[in-house]
Parts: sequence; C-alpha cells; structure tokens
Amino acid sequence: MDSFNSARRDLLRLGAIGLAAAATTMPAAFAATHPSASTPTLGIFDIRTYGAVGDGKSVDTPAVNKAIEAAAAAGGGTVLFPAGTWLCFSIHLKSHVALYLAQGATILAADSPLPGATTGYNGGTYDAAEPNTAWDAYQDYGHNHWHNSLLWGEDLNDISITGPGLIYGKGLSFGGNRAARGNYPLYKAEQPGVGNKAIALKNCRNVIFRDFSILKGGHFGLLLTGVDNLTIDNLKIDTDRDGIDIDCCRNVHVSNCTVNSPWDDGICPKSSYALGYSRATENVTITNCYVTGNYELGTILDGTFKKFAPDFRVPRTGRIKCGTESNGGFKNITISNCVFEGCDGLALESEDGALCEDIAISNITMRDIFTSPIFIRLGARLRGPKESTKVGTMQRILIDNLVSSNANSRLCSIISGVPDHAIQDIKLSNIYQQHVGGAAQDSLAIRPPEFEEKYPDPGMFGPMPSQGFYLRHIRNLEMSHVEIQSIQPDPRPSFFLEGVNRADFIAVTAPTANPAFHLNKVTDLRILISRAARDIQLDTADNKDI
Repeated sequence: MDSFNSARRDLLRLGAIGLAAAATTMPAAFAATHPSASTPTLGIFDIRTYGAVGDGKSVDTPAVNKAIEAAAAAGGGTVLFPAGTWLCFSIHLKSHVALYLAQGATILAADSPLPGATTGYNGGTYDAAEPNTAWDAYQDYGHNHWHNSLLWGEDLNDISITGPGLIYGKGLSFGGNRAARGNYPLYKAEQPGVGNKAIALKNCRNVIFRDFSILKGGHFGLLLTGVDNLTIDNLKIDTDRDGIDIDCCRNVHVSNCTVNSPWDDGICPKSSYALGYSRATENVTITNCYVTGNYELGTILDGTFKKFAPDFRVPRTGRIKCGTESNGGFKNITISNCVFEGCDGLALESEDGALCEDIAISNITMRDIFTSPIFIRLGARLRGPKESTKVGTMQRILIDNLVSSNANSRLCSIISGVPDHAIQDIKLSNIYQQHVGGAAQDSLAIRPPEFEEKYPDPGMFGPMPSQGFYLRHIRNLEMSHVEIQSIQPDPRPSFFLEGVNRADFIAVTAPTANPAFHLNKVTDLRILISRAARDIQLDTADNKDI
C-alpha cells in the first residue's frame, strides 16, 4: 500500500499528461481491487473502462466516444488510449477533453464502404459528410467537409491530442479515383459512410497536437479550418495525400514536424472559402520542420527511409506551400529552419483574390528538388463569388539564407504576377541555387505563356528559358548575394526578366560562358559589384542580353 500511495502522489504531481502516461503502468489487477485507484478520480478516463478491447478486430468506437463524453460531462479530463490497436470509425472530440495516445497505442481507421456497399469490412460507417453548400464549388470536396473523418470536432475549445502513439488511417479514402496505392482498397470520398481525413476541426480554438504519428492520413492528415490559437509540435506524418492543411486559421505555431507526402503537399497553409466567407490565415510560424516526397509510404515511421526507385512514377510533391486555395490571404507568416528533400520547392500562391503580405522565409535547405526551388505566383484563377473575387496582392516578401542543390534543371525558380498585377517589394538574399543543367540550345527561344487563370503549379509554364530565376510582372525587386551554379553547362541566362520595374542585383554570381541576364520590357535596373555582369544602370531595356 505504501508503494501505491507513493505512486499516487507522483501522479498528482505530474499533471494530466503525466497522469495518462503513468496510468499505463498501473497493474490492472491492483486497480481492479482498489476503487480509489479508478482513473476518472484522477481526471483520467481509460477507454477500457468503457468497454474498449484494443485487439484490432473489435470496433471500439462506441467505447471511445463514451469515454470522451464522460470526460466532457465531468468538466474535462484526459481520455487514455493505452497500448493496443483500437479499431474505430468516427471519434467525436469534445471541449476541455484531451486524448492521450500512450506508447504502443494505435487508433486504426476501420475500413470504409467500397462503392455500392452500405458498410465497410468492419461492419460500420464513418459519420456522414455535411450537406453541400452554395460555396462548395470554390474548393474540392475534401475542404468542404469535416464530419466524415476518423477524429473530428466543430465549435470546440481547449482540446488536445498528444502522446507518442500512432493514428493509422488504413480505412480512409485519399480523396480521388486513382488506382489504389499499395494493398489499400479504393474508396470514393463522396460516397456516404466513407472517411477521408485522419483529423478534422472546424471553428475551434485553443488546440494542441503534439508527439503522435500519422500513417496514411487519408485526403488530409490534419484538416484545420477556422482554428485559432493552434500548436502543432513534433508530429511525424507518413501519408499519401496532404500532411497538414492550415486553412483560415490565426495564431498558429508549427514546429519540429516531419512530413513525408510524395503524392501531395506536406505543410500547407490555405485560405479557402470553405467557411462561407473569406478569412485570412495569419500570424503563423513554421519552424524546424522536415518535408519530403522521397520515401515509400511508411518507411519514415519505421526508420528504414526507403527511397522510391528513380523510375517510379510518383510526383514526389511533399513541400511547404501557401495555397492554392487563397480567397482570404496570408498575412504575417514566417517559415524558418526547414529542410526540403526529394520534393517540390517552396510555394507562395495567390490565385483567388488573396492579399499576401509580410512574409519572411529564412534558413532553408533543399536537396534534389523536382520543380522550382522557389515558386511565387500571383494569378487570376478567381475561384470564389464572382461579385467580390478580384485579383489579389502580393507584397513585402523576404527570403534569406536559402541553399538548393541538385535541383531539376527543367524548371528554375519562378516569381510571376500577371499583366497589370505586379508582385511588389520582394527581397531575396544569401541564396545559393545549384541545378543539374544541360538544357538544350533551343531553350533560349522559349517564352512561357501567361496562363493567368490556370491552376498554379511550377510545371504549368513548361520548360523555362532561365537556369536560375524567371522574373515576370514584378515591381521593386532586390536580389543580393545570390549565386546560380549548373552542374553541367547550360546555355540559358541565369536571370530572365520580363515586365519588371525597379530591380537591383547586388553581388550576384552566375555562369559567364553565356549572358547572365536577359531583359525584356524592364525599367530602372541596376547591377552592382557582381561577378555575373559588369556594373550597369539602365532606365529601360527591351530584348537585351547582359
């Protein structure tokens, strides 16, 4: 008894999360014979107490939801998932309730119904998606629905999911009709009863996600829409669509996360119209994260880090991207100390009327990038209410201390507005950009189309006429201490400018076997103390090489 009293005092001192972890070590036989050790007394609601089995075969959703309801009815508490495999359909999160996934605990997504079926292999269904709305056309199906998820909540506050356990979305749809990946069945996301997200929240506040892992998270590992005061820390996500989508959220901190998402984006701030109105994503920090599209599904989590074969057809997306859904805008954003590998590069996109401003990006390393290391696009897709959706604005963007090595040479970095809508006030400094090189001589004649209304992606323009930066429709551009290097000789200029007003290039370095600059419809240009070209100041330049 003395040993138990000592353990009880330790539990009380540790607090709710420590309680959950320590409770997993309490001998079951001892707890059964000592009612005072009942975990609800300590603020811990063990799902086994409510009938959960944890054998990976019995559906535990009713017991899990009962435990969550009991914690909410008590004014709050921690719902404990001990070691075991807890097979579930939709789990309903509640305000003031924390979920704790102990080491060895797996929440396993039960099988969704196949087309034409009314239940999944496990004899149940996920919650029905919300009814369609008048604004569904402005986003794809996944962004407009939250209830058809493994774990979901709406209009909640003060919630968390923490602990070193695993969420395995085996029975979730990845939101498309493409061939199944691996041995997973093909589920149609729009079919009633199908789940297509691991975790989804709408209109919530004071939310913490920490320390757990997600394997195969469906269309979204995390879909968080209208969530304020949000912390995401130390997650590992190994999935076949988006990793983390942060949509119309404020005061967000993402840190220390690893995301392997070869088929889609890794960490993706968005500002869609899914709430029925435009709302900016703002006051966001993303730091100390690793994003990749390089590895076979599951091999990040099991530690084998098995790369796809070079000829295996997979987009290897995996990047950090703001967009493409961009009705409300992106404001006051920092991205720092992040590593990209075997994926697409960094992307900032305003396509649907977004105001993008006050964005600082620093200390980024990239290896083996498949598209543009940097892609900044102000476009005119304008997917939103016709009466209010106009071309947006991109301004005050700083990128500093970025290195990219062994990038695909077909696409350079691209910063492009559209006619009459220039990106403005852009500063890039301390950038080293190496690419494979070896482009054909006829690449010099390429003139990329505008594609103002096209879905924004670096590959939309086709092969580029620059080996370093393609810069179009920009006002007030400064590039300092930027170096372009090709592994193989490349005939293209390092900097291709078109429709650029007031540009300064200071201490830039580039291959000099061919002209470093091509200028078309450029005004107010200065090149200073650079190895790429001699010092020069031009009021205007049209179809000119330097």
